[in-house]
Amino acid sequence: MRAIIPAAGIGKRLRPMTLTRPKVLLPVAGKPILGHILDKLVQSGIDEIVIIVGYLGDMVVDYVKNHYSVNLHFVEQRERKGLGHAVGMGLDDADEPVLIILGDTILDVDYDRFVKSEENIIGVMEVEDPQRFGIVETDGERVKRLVEKPREFIGNLAIAGIYLIQHGQILKKAIRHIVEHDITTKNEYQLTDALQAMLEWGEPMVVRRIDACYDCGTRETLLETNRILLARIQKKPPANRNTVIIPPVRLGSEVTIENSVIGPFASIADRTKISRSIIENSIIDEAAEIRAAILKDTLVGQRAIIRGLALGVDIGDDSEHDFS
Repeated sequence: MRAIIPAAGIGKRLRPMTLTRPKVLLPVAGKPILGHILDKLVQSGIDEIVIIVGYLGDMVVDYVKNHYSVNLHFVEQRERKGLGHAVGMGLDDADEPVLIILGDTILDVDYDRFVKSEENIIGVMEVEDPQRFGIVETDGERVKRLVEKPREFIGNLAIAGIYLIQHGQILKKAIRHIVEHDITTKNEYQLTDALQAMLEWGEPMVVRRIDACYDCGTRETLLETNRILLARIQKKPPANRNTVIIPPVRLGSEVTIENSVIGPFASIADRTKISRSIIENSIIDEAAEIRAAILKDTLVGQRAIIRGLALGVDIGDDSEHDFS
């Protein structure tokens, strides 16, 4: 089975972190977003993975090749014309099942339920405000209609970023159809519109509920996802000299901490140096240096140096800030 991961996005809402890295490589709970997705795919036995790259795509290629040995293909989306366009670039002429997973979303789902199914599936989850999402109108488990941000209430099952299509050629035909007829939503060729075309052609689809869908598209949701994933860690952090560790915390390798309070919900990457600081609900990336600082709700990039008070701010890679 082929899996397609669209990962070409720029991540404007996560600047300055994404000025030097693609969104899918931002860390959460000690691993890049894309790494969480790939680990589950490999575990489920997917033998071919296509990653759609774009912005800073070379960094995505390098990361994946250095950490995974499955059958990998990379396709560059030079023009960002929407999710439907991206997925279409990942399809070939084989009429085989294809699993589609968005590259900026971590899912709490049993992938085997999708991989082993013989139906077309759209992953969904209940939401409180359907007008903000793509909504699936259903009859029982059967999909009747797909509506992007409906003005009227048709249900509260939102598309959760995972799809299984049994015949890749039919999906390819549907994407070609929306492109040829210039069917767009917000001036982009959307996967939702292609799937709606398939429904209109008589292709049956069903929904499968996802336990949880962790969006990593903004700093708030990235920190929230970090909290949720860290809460699952059972390993007790090692003791550090003159330091208090308040779980859950994730400490990388070669981390040096002195006279500090770390946690709760702090993710500290490899080779980080921390002294005389308090860090809570924050993500600190590799080789950063934190001195005499109080950090809360903060994202810190690689090799950044910080001193002083930083509440709810983002510090990009290779930058130095003194808030004292």
